[in-house]
Amino acid sequence: MKNIKKKRMITYCEAINESLNQEMKKNRNILVYGLEDKVFGSTKNLSENFGSKRFFFTPLSEDLLTGMSLGLAISGKIPIFNHIRVDFLLLGMNQLINMISSYRFSTNGKSKVPILIRAVIGRGWGQGYQHSKSLQSIFSHIPGLKVIMPSTPRDAKGMLTSALRGSSPVICLEHRWLYWQKGHVPKNQYSIDLNKSNVLKKGKDVSLICSSWMNIEALQAAKFLEKKGISCEIIDLRSISPLDKKTILNSVKKTKRCIIADYDWLPFGVASEVSHIVNNSLFKKLKYKVERIGFKFIPCPTSRDLENNFYPNAKDIIDCVGKMFNKKLDTKSIDLYSHERKFFGPF
Repeated sequence: MKNIKKKRMITYCEAINESLNQEMKKNRNILVYGLEDKVFGSTKNLSENFGSKRFFFTPLSEDLLTGMSLGLAISGKIPIFNHIRVDFLLLGMNQLINMISSYRFSTNGKSKVPILIRAVIGRGWGQGYQHSKSLQSIFSHIPGLKVIMPSTPRDAKGMLTSALRGSSPVICLEHRWLYWQKGHVPKNQYSIDLNKSNVLKKGKDVSLICSSWMNIEALQAAKFLEKKGISCEIIDLRSISPLDKKTILNSVKKTKRCIIADYDWLPFGVASEVSHIVNNSLFKKLKYKVERIGFKFIPCPTSRDLENNFYPNAKDIIDCVGKMFNKKLDTKSIDLYSHERKFFGPF
């Protein structure tokens, strides 16, 4: 019997760290700076490996630091701006919207703007309304910005590599609970197309179109639903702007049912855009109306019990699928908050 080589399994955090180390070693123009020097361990050893001129910690000034990335890019550098919380990236929106996003357009495409901005999203424990946003719909609304939300370790490494080899500004939104998720990641350098979604799981009865952490919840829901005779196909959007319409439509064309689970508020958001894409092309072929799942449309509460009700999870997906198939599904056997109990901080 031939020896079966084990797949190399590392965490999401380790995958990001590996991408940064490999690309910085390959390209001396890449440098890293930001408001937090560790970012859950994803920048481990960068200071030792590349020195203080290519990895440095900065004072707190979001507007200045965001604008600095444009100056660095114009001068031939490839800056990575580590922003520990997406909520406070709003303080740099003038630079993002009025300067960075439109700079290539203003030069008729002659100037490259290779900027990677990393920002943490997602819940921890009792963070409340100032540390709980995702905001992908806001960034995706701006032409000239690419917005990605990798949800697997393999995608995290490959998509960051692509961002650093590109010529446009990229915002990468990373859910804090994903940093400890493990998956197969090749050790060699590779890139993943930032214009493509990923078929995370194949199925035939219903399409679950998900962003970020909702893919983890969808996988949990799909495992439960499989035992009930319902086969789910999970499409990980992973790239929010641009959206991969072809992969979305191919899936829904097959299943004829669609649930969009976006890690954000629903009104005026990504889920609405995906719903429009599906309805515009496949409305007459659908067996059930398009459903959407997302945050409750209120500021995030601080209380643990209220917070659990604010964020959608596997149960919400199962209940929605049950409604589609006119089945009442008992979810008492699902440990809905197992991921939360693994989280120990920081905030």
